[in-house]
Amino acid sequence: MSLRSAVMRAAAQEDLNFLLTNRIPRHALTRFMGWFSKREHPAVRTASIALWRLFCDVDLTDAAEKHFPSLHAAFVRRLQDGARSVDPDPQVIVSPSDGIVGAFGRIADGQVFQVKGFPYAIADLLGSDSDAEQWRDGWFVTLRLTAGMYHRFHAPHDLAVEQVRYISGDTWNVNPIALKRVEQLFCKNERAPITVRLASGARIALVPVAAILVASIRLPFLDESRNVRAGGEGVRVSAARFAKGDEMGWFEHGSTIVVLASADCPPVASLREGDRIAMGQPLLRIEVSASPAA
Repeated sequence: MSLRSAVMRAAAQEDLNFLLTNRIPRHALTRFMGWFSKREHPAVRTASIALWRLFCDVDLTDAAEKHFPSLHAAFVRRLQDGARSVDPDPQVIVSPSDGIVGAFGRIADGQVFQVKGFPYAIADLLGSDSDAEQWRDGWFVTLRLTAGMYHRFHAPHDLAVEQVRYISGDTWNVNPIALKRVEQLFCKNERAPITVRLASGARIALVPVAAILVASIRLPFLDESRNVRAGGEGVRVSAARFAKGDEMGWFEHGSTIVVLASADCPPVASLREGDRIAMGQPLLRIEVSASPAA
């Protein structure tokens, strides 16, 4: 049995996986990983990237660069031009990132699911009862980014940012094993809900949720040099505008984006839980009843 096979077999044991990825000093390990991943010493860089590629199912064939100064640079890599096709249909809201489709469906009584049987309130996710009210009877889709995936996220439609709320929190793992064991996990972790208005007048929220080993969430349209945590908790108003497919920010490692949409933007019929989806592929559809922006 190869080393990778042995590790993958151990990781499939839910009790052991949960113990190794959660019952540890999560904040300390995350801070260390943020520091270590930026080391550019050739031996450290080569060994850490090799281990990452061995155990995290990494595909760098579409990366813009082929050589990286550090593990961190490989994590936050950009793609070659044309590596992702962005659906041009103006009625389609595309996936903001590569990911695995998690729970999705209607928002009922202000609640959604992280997995079947584990509901949470979107007011807790967003950190605001008033912000949650606008999504009543709307839709949600959860997109999970694994450690080896492309970590940047993009505008799912032509849009204008209205506000960003930063909420500090824990760094629980967001893999399926943890989602089945930790109630309201997304509401416990660090996150930065981004509320936007689309060109059609419809509104959505993108909620990047950090996780263990994620050193930060970066939103350059708010601050080009610092992560979103540096500004402290609270609401930040932005007038930033993005065309469909434009880069908006990135994670320093794998994590999750929860997409909230108004009632007139249901998921596309082809969406299936557990499927892989690429940035730019159809995620939601704007119904023709959506009214123009005022």
